[in-house]
Amino acid sequence: MPSIEHLNPPGLLQLESYSQVVVASGGRTAYIAGQGAFDEKMQLIGRDDLHAQTVQAFRNLCTCLAALGVGPERVVSSNMYVVGLDDARTEQFIAAMNVALNGQPFPPNASTLVGVTRLAMAEMLVEISAIAVLD
Repeated sequence: MPSIEHLNPPGLLQLESYSQVVVASGGRTAYIAGQGAFDEKMQLIGRDDLHAQTVQAFRNLCTCLAALGVGPERVVSSNMYVVGLDDARTEQFIAAMNVALNGQPFPPNASTLVGVTRLAMAEMLVEISAIAVLD
C-alpha cells in the first residue's frame, strides 16, 4: 500500500480540497493521458456544454483508475485544462467535477487548473491528465 502525504506549508494558501505538495512512496505509478469528453466510439459527449464535458472527462479518468484497481484517492497530481476559463467557468467546472464523482469532491492532489484557448479538437472544452500511485 502506498503512502501519500498531503502538505500545505505555513505561509501558503490553505484549502481543504487542495494540496500544495504531495509526497508519495510506492512501487508503481501510472501516468494517465489527458482525458476528454469522448465515449468509447470517439463520440464527443456534451458538445458546447462545459458541465457535460467535465462530467464525462472525470468519468473517463475514473475508468482509467478503475482499470488499474484504484480510485481517485490515489491521484497525486493532475492537470486540468478548460477552454475560455473565467470565474463562472471555474465554478461550473468544479460543480461538474463533484457530479462526476457521485457528489464527492476530487480528492486533494497537486493539481493545476489552466485556461486555454483551444484543445486538440475544436469541440473539446476540457481535458484532464493525472499521475496516480498504485502500490
